[in-house]
Amino acid sequence: MFKRDNLKLGIVLGILAPVLGFFIYYFVKFYPLYSLSDFLSFLKANKSLITVVVSLSLLANAALFTLYINWQKDLTAKGIFVVTVIYGIAALLFRLLVH
Repeated sequence: MFKRDNLKLGIVLGILAPVLGFFIYYFVKFYPLYSLSDFLSFLKANKSLITVVVSLSLLANAALFTLYINWQKDLTAKGIFVVTVIYGIAALLFRLLVH
């Protein structure tokens, strides 16, 4: 299933991978000391860290994009890339508008 060359698959993977990256970041940096709700409250209070967390979460998309390019599944890679660009623009706009 994951080796198909499909734009919709790329978009879905591009949306889900940063969510997975977010949880990986939470478990690596905060898990034993803070609950998920404490971590989200911490991000809410420190809005400047949101762009850092989003950027690190997008590393999951970079890894997926690289895999699909190497597998020569260009449509799937294109979907991942489009979602990554949208996430990146949203993070930049958030940073500009919140501060």
